[in-house]
Amino acid sequence: MKKIFITLLLAVAAVVGASAQKFALVDMEYILKQVPNYEMANEQLRQLSQRWQKEVEAKSLEADQMYKKYLADKVFLTEEQVKAQEEAIVAKEKEATDLRYKYFGPEGELYKKRQTLMKPIQDDVYNAVKKVSEERGYQCIFDRASSANIVYASPRIDISNEVLAKLGYAN
Repeated sequence: MKKIFITLLLAVAAVVGASAQKFALVDMEYILKQVPNYEMANEQLRQLSQRWQKEVEAKSLEADQMYKKYLADKVFLTEEQVKAQEEAIVAKEKEATDLRYKYFGPEGELYKKRQTLMKPIQDDVYNAVKKVSEERGYQCIFDRASSANIVYASPRIDISNEVLAKLGYAN
């Protein structure tokens, strides 16, 4: 009897403890779309990416043209000329690959620019979420935009507009 009473008491305590926790949701995608600086930064990154992509494609096109010319002229070239042109083509292809890596690699220019432009905006949003959380006593806030596990959530627990208000973008 004593074991059943203790087990029942622990179960009730767990249920009461769990129900005392407050949770909320934010939609980061929605919040970021409402921040003009975020949209401007995205546009800037898109333009920069397109410009760099054209530059990389131009280098690749040069290598392709060199290769086509080489194939057309190969029968007329000496062995030394063949070797020199092959080396030039390989060098041009490597140049294009290196340029692509420089701009679009894991630590490339695009990544660095994205960090420079987006990190301050993301930090502001994070700080606003944190302030709302502290003011309203939430223990946990989930991002509905990045969580595929949330099937349904009551709109009452979505605090996205409160976060926007903290950022100064009231709806």
